[in-house]
Amino acid sequence: MKFITTLFILFTSLAARAANPADSLKLYAADNVNIEYVGRVDVSNPMQPRMWAPGVYIRARFKGSKCELLINDQVMYGKSHNYLEIAVDNNKPYRIQTTGKTNIITVAEGLTNGTHTILICKDTETHIGYIDFLGIRCAKLLSPAPHPKHKIEYIGDSITSGAGMDQSTTPCDKGEWYDQHNAYMTYGARTARNLNADWQLTSVAGIGLVHSCCDMDVLMPQVFDKVYLRKDSITWDFKRYQPDVVTICLGQNDGVQDSALYCGAYVKFINTVRKKYPKADIVCLTSPMADGKLNAALRHYITAITTYANNNGDSKVYKYFFSRQYHGGCGGHPTIEEHELIANELTAYLKQLKHW
Repeated sequence: MKFITTLFILFTSLAARAANPADSLKLYAADNVNIEYVGRVDVSNPMQPRMWAPGVYIRARFKGSKCELLINDQVMYGKSHNYLEIAVDNNKPYRIQTTGKTNIITVAEGLTNGTHTILICKDTETHIGYIDFLGIRCAKLLSPAPHPKHKIEYIGDSITSGAGMDQSTTPCDKGEWYDQHNAYMTYGARTARNLNADWQLTSVAGIGLVHSCCDMDVLMPQVFDKVYLRKDSITWDFKRYQPDVVTICLGQNDGVQDSALYCGAYVKFINTVRKKYPKADIVCLTSPMADGKLNAALRHYITAITTYANNNGDSKVYKYFFSRQYHGGCGGHPTIEEHELIANELTAYLKQLKHW
């Protein structure tokens, strides 16, 4: 009832604004067929698609000089506000933050009165709560632009999510712990854009394969099939996104483990991924921020794991070891600049692997 009341007030306000002859914007609801959603989105209510995961994005094409977004924020913990990355046409993307439970955000203004594209990416991750997308206001919503040729999914932890990397507004050890999150500029999203691919970040800060950090009570194999990657009941429909490539970047939170335990769990997880994605190439990665001891262990584990998979009939399981440690950001995470370097490494490898 509270949401219905909020939605009524919001749409009443928009209707009043639309009645103003000087305002030529039209409201297009979230269920419009010309609005595209990429990533794990709960669409059980098509009028308010809900998204928790980092890197989930909304894509649209419109005509006119201005564009507004209608977004609700969970405001988890009573104070946390999500960051969003906004990319309009080929202009430099920029990051904004929601300010309340309901938000009408002007994301493009003063454009030429022609055709434009917009991409809205959730920069913060599951731990910061969900956002609901209610619609877009513009002069005219157009049919989507052609889709990217390829699809990639990135399974991982805080590194893949984009934690601790963006100090453009808040330096390390200042503000809230999520103020440096930026999923749009992660190595995964950058690699995908380099290769003309859609991306999906199936990642949670602190999560591991056999051991998660920070008192987290879930492991990646437990939540891999969920929309909300924190032990939720909403099951993800894997038919909605079938990647050409899946990368697995876990191990940073596991640390050095018993080899048999870790490798056995990893092989089992690869089998789970393979059942969901029978045609995908699966690439096992070392952790970009691992120190020398952990990096050596991960190289040992991954070599054994990929050899076992190949010898047991899965020839589409591969390994890639990052060239060095990237840890210049907050809490030892890679910086935004280091994510670009990581992406350059992975882009070159996937180009060679897939001939893209």
